[in-house]
Amino acid sequence: MTQTHPHSDPDRIDPGTADGSDIKAVFFDIDGTLTSFKTHIVPQSTLEALEQLSDHGIATFICSGRPPAQLDAARRLMPHEWTGYVTMNGQCCYDDHGYQESEALNPTDIAAFVEFLSTRRPDVAAGFCELDYVYFNQINDYLRAMWDGLGKTAPDIIVDDPARTLTHTTYQVSAYVPAGREEDEIMEVMPHCRALRWHPDFTDICPADGGKPAGIKRFMRKYGWTRSQVMTFGDGGNDVEMLDYAGLGVAMGNATDDAKAAADYVTDDVDHDGIMNALRHFNVL
Repeated sequence: MTQTHPHSDPDRIDPGTADGSDIKAVFFDIDGTLTSFKTHIVPQSTLEALEQLSDHGIATFICSGRPPAQLDAARRLMPHEWTGYVTMNGQCCYDDHGYQESEALNPTDIAAFVEFLSTRRPDVAAGFCELDYVYFNQINDYLRAMWDGLGKTAPDIIVDDPARTLTHTTYQVSAYVPAGREEDEIMEVMPHCRALRWHPDFTDICPADGGKPAGIKRFMRKYGWTRSQVMTFGDGGNDVEMLDYAGLGVAMGNATDDAKAAADYVTDDVDHDGIMNALRHFNVL
């Protein structure tokens, strides 16, 4: 199943006439885009697409809500030489050659969040992301449900004391609560931040000016690309902004409704060669 969403933004590609010849870089979400929620592996057609993109001189990037310390399991499923990584929903961008740009959370907001967990909601599980270390205050049912859904791409769970935030820089936190009142209560004590949700069991919290487009822009500045030269693939709520921002945004057939609405094109699902089919549809490959 495919669907094209025409638009009139002059800075973006017209999906009805695009031939893919100007695409210089493609940014991919991981869970539900590169990897399947059903099989927990990367489809063979996607692995082939990644190698063909590199063979054509097109840069390939992971663009994920995961922190760098939690990419190893996913990378093992994709033996591919990535050009770079947008992690923590844009808060840390880096490559394997020494480049890195990052933005931390507001320390006052972090302190307020830790106080909130301690005094108001001690039952809530939360993850704290540093550049090279990720830990949780505790394990609860919401956290277990999320990890079970990740399958082979699920990283190890480490439990540590959130007081660590007082002496270590934190770039993103994840609160394992459903959407609605509980999330709203958290955001009230973190006014310099915003919530980005791609799963019903948790939300990522990043700086107010953060998000995947912020990370994509960092690499655009590094390489001198324009929006019309960038293509993105995603499936969840935290992909909405990058699908809308890129010159050509493609939502997977298994994507959420808001991701599909934001995309220029809806391809087949991850288990039915959605990435390869879209790249061929636009003659990128």
